[in-house]
Amino acid sequence: VTVYLNYSFEDYTPMPIALDLRKGNVINYNGNPCLIMESHHRTPGKGQPVVQTKMRNLSTGRSADVRFQSTEKVEVLMTERKNLEFSYEDRGVYSFMDLETYDSIELHPDILEDAVNFLVPNTEYEILFVDGNPIQLILPSTVELKVIESPEGIRGDTASNVQKPALLETKLTIQVPLFIKEGEVIKVNTSDKSYSGRS
Repeated sequence: VTVYLNYSFEDYTPMPIALDLRKGNVINYNGNPCLIMESHHRTPGKGQPVVQTKMRNLSTGRSADVRFQSTEKVEVLMTERKNLEFSYEDRGVYSFMDLETYDSIELHPDILEDAVNFLVPNTEYEILFVDGNPIQLILPSTVELKVIESPEGIRGDTASNVQKPALLETKLTIQVPLFIKEGEVIKVNTSDKSYSGRS
């Protein structure tokens, strides 16, 4: 006897459980979008298996270790990453353009946070969208920025660890080696705003 079922697999999409979580997922946790940075399945000697996660709240930027029961249901949010070109800043609002659709998207400092120190017009940046809304700008480990102002090094000072301040094109000031001159393009570490070498 052949039995035909009148529904498809597309009609039934069970909610994911904690055991399904993977690094890079974004979930709804206590009403906030949270990025899963680490996820490990643990089986204690007694009790139910658990999933130990480290996640970052994309609304506050804070990270936390959170433990779930392995079969606990979680809401995984739809994410998309787009490369958008930074156009300009006007009264604290930063405009980006989608080069495929030419749509303009405005981002505020509370989303960009420290990334504003690395924004150069006509440069593309990766933006994370959650459920269609821009939620975070993802910087590479280093960016290239031009030195706008920097005093000349003291003649005769050959100590390798001596540094001087340099004002960059984004108005960020960092410490650089004495041999760096105005007009040069240097690499800057985005995690701690430190000099990382010449371009």
